[in-house]
Amino acid sequence: MRSLSPRAAFLTVLLTSAACGPLLAAEIPVEAGDGAAERLTEALIMAKPGDTIAIGAGKFELTEGLSLDVDDVLVKGAGPDATILSFKGQTGSGEGLLVTSDRVVLEDFAVEDSKGDGVKAKGSDQITFRNLRVEWTNGPDANNGAYGVYPVTSKNILVDGVTVKGAADAGIYVGQSENIVVRNSRAEYNVAGIEIENSMKADVYKNTATHNTGGILIFDLPNLPVQGGHDIRVFDNDVVDNDTANFAPKGNTVAMVPKGMGIMVMANRNVHVFGNRLSGNATTHVLIAAYPNEYDDDNYMFVPRGVFVHGNTYGEGGNAPDGEVGKTISDVSGTPVPSIIWDGVTRIPEYLTWVSAADRIYVDEAEGTTFANLKMISQLMLPWSTSPDKDISAYKGSLPEPAAVKLPQENGA
Repeated sequence: MRSLSPRAAFLTVLLTSAACGPLLAAEIPVEAGDGAAERLTEALIMAKPGDTIAIGAGKFELTEGLSLDVDDVLVKGAGPDATILSFKGQTGSGEGLLVTSDRVVLEDFAVEDSKGDGVKAKGSDQITFRNLRVEWTNGPDANNGAYGVYPVTSKNILVDGVTVKGAADAGIYVGQSENIVVRNSRAEYNVAGIEIENSMKADVYKNTATHNTGGILIFDLPNLPVQGGHDIRVFDNDVVDNDTANFAPKGNTVAMVPKGMGIMVMANRNVHVFGNRLSGNATTHVLIAAYPNEYDDDNYMFVPRGVFVHGNTYGEGGNAPDGEVGKTISDVSGTPVPSIIWDGVTRIPEYLTWVSAADRIYVDEAEGTTFANLKMISQLMLPWSTSPDKDISAYKGSLPEPAAVKLPQENGA
């Protein structure tokens, strides 16, 4: 057999390495202590694809936000209670950590007291947030950062085992994105615990949303580059005791969410809410609603379409409806507010004729579950009629369930 020349052998190794991955992936340790902030900043800037940035135990006092724009990097701490990135002295108003690259894994550390969002990913593909803690240690405050974990305009997103506390908008927020899994996570003392907005193909399951203003929100909003959120499954979550007064800055969309909201679906399509456990939500457990504000966007569909609520369990709730939304509901439904509320808003042509089967609201719950269709569109047209429809049996039916979300970072792709 003819042997390769040294040059040919080197080129063969180089080409094989390029096909299989980085040639010299390295672990870059960053320990706490003097100069830690500078060393961590440098490690993120100088990282190469395939590298692991191993952040040691301790508290890292940071005055500037961090950023990573290199693909295929693992940023790993010693645990969310051991490795703490503290931005209490942050001089700017940006994120704690911003990621703008692909195939990045962030795990086993905490971000505290960032002036802006805690951990943000923008334009990323295959971004993983695992076993993180993001917290504003002063508790609920309008001056806290808006979002805790915040992937936006991204795809193939995994949020797993994350805890967020104190966000002035949403603890775990995914916006204008596709292929999303949020699981095994805990959101508490935020305005919105978990929010999926203007996104498609999302599975939200095995989470706990408690002591927020609202537990889990599935929204679609106008005047955004990505619209038409659809194919969302919200299942096997504990949505309990969401009892924190709304502390969002005025003008934010979530500022309208009443204290005591469990799960809210607004203007989204093909949303399945099932197998969840809801209790202690004093406005209502489940609200299905149209976007309530005026808007100037010809492409926006303001009503929810194809929502299926089934197989959930409901404890005490609806005893203290809060704010303008709570009053609007309870003025029609009475108190305690039923466990499931649909505002009944449809487009007027559909109200006058019919709604296609795929776009209807379906509710199939255990006997004794309370429900009300507030028939708000009929009240607008026939203001002398204010009786809600509480016959839950009239809304039985089903919709084909969206396929489970599969992520390439979990399937070896």
